[in-house]
Amino acid sequence: MVRARTLAQVYRRFGEVDAAGTSPLYQRVAVALSESGEALRAIEAVPARKRHPALILAALHDLALAGHAPALAAAYAAADGDAAAGAAIDTLLRMTESVVAIAVRRRTRAGETGRCAVLYPAIAEAARRVGANAVGLIDVGCSAGLNLNVDRVGIAYSNGQSLGDPSSPVRLSSSIVADRPIPARAMPEVVARVGVDLDPADVTDADDARWLRACLWPGQPERAARLEAEIALAATAPPLLLRGDAIEVLPGAFARVPADALPVVTTTWALSHFPLESRLRFLHRLDEAAVGRAVAWVSAEGVGVAPAIPTLGDRRASGHSIIGLALFGQSALRAEAIGRCWSRGRLLAWLAGS
Repeated sequence: MVRARTLAQVYRRFGEVDAAGTSPLYQRVAVALSESGEALRAIEAVPARKRHPALILAALHDLALAGHAPALAAAYAAADGDAAAGAAIDTLLRMTESVVAIAVRRRTRAGETGRCAVLYPAIAEAARRVGANAVGLIDVGCSAGLNLNVDRVGIAYSNGQSLGDPSSPVRLSSSIVADRPIPARAMPEVVARVGVDLDPADVTDADDARWLRACLWPGQPERAARLEAEIALAATAPPLLLRGDAIEVLPGAFARVPADALPVVTTTWALSHFPLESRLRFLHRLDEAAVGRAVAWVSAEGVGVAPAIPTLGDRRASGHSIIGLALFGQSALRAEAIGRCWSRGRLLAWLAGS
C-alpha cells in the first residue's frame, strides 16, 4: 500500500505540475487533498492502482454532476478554488464508499478533441492509395467512439484549409506546422463504424455520458461545450462498440466491414497501453485480416510505439507523436510516417506527398 506521505507527494505534484495552467480548480483541489491527512486516508481505501489523482478527482466530479455533491458542483460552477477544495474534501470523507465504487468501476477517459484533425486526412490518404470508394472504420481504444464520427465533424486548419462537414455542430481546429499543406481530398463514404475497447462508454447511457463529462477537468467551458456537441452527434447514430481485448476482438470487428469497403483501423495513443508483445500481435492480426482484401492502419502514437512505423530518427519521449499509415495486402507491408503531431492533434505537420 502506498504510504500517505508518498500519496501526498503524488497529489501535490499533480496539482502543481499537471493541473497548473490547465485547471486552476484542480490545482487547488489536488494540493488541498495532499495536505489533508483525513483525505489521504480515505483515498487509501481505493485499490492502489486506482488512486491516481485524475481518477479520484473525476469520481468526485461525477458525484457533483449527479447531484450528490451540490456544494462541490456550485464551487466548480463559480470557479471558486478555495470553496472547491473544501467541498472536495468534505465529499470524499462523506461519500468515501461511493468514491471507491466509482474508481474501482471506471477508468479515466482522455479528451478526444483534436484527433479527428489528424485522422481525417490520414484516412482519406489511405483510401486514395488503395483506390477505395468506401471505408469501414475500426477504432481501437475507442472509449465512447467519438473518433468514429471523423467524417461528420467540421475541421478548420490554421492555413485556411478545411475538411469534413462544414455544417456540423462539432467544430474542431488544428494549427499547421511547417509549410506543407494537408491533402484537400474528401474521405469516401463511411459504411461501418466499429469501436473496440476493454470498457467502452455508451453515449446513449446516462451514466456513461456523465462519466465522459466528469473526466473533463472543470473550468474549461469551451471544451465542455464541444464535448456536449460530440456526445449529441454520436447519439444520433451510435457506433457499434465491441467490448474486450483488441487482439481477440479484432477479427469480429473486421467481419462487420462490408467486403467492398476498405477496413481502416485507427489507434490514437492507445498502443502505449499495450506491452510490446501485444503490439506485435496486434500487427499480426492486421496482417491476418488482409488475406483476400486490403487493410489500412492509421496511427497517432508516441515515437517508437507503433510497430513497423518509421520514427524518422526522432527521439522517444520527444514531446510529439508520429502519424503512421500502414497498408496490408497481397504485397509486402507498406508502412510510412506521414506526419507529426503535438498536443493530441492540435498541432500538425504533414509529411507525405499530396
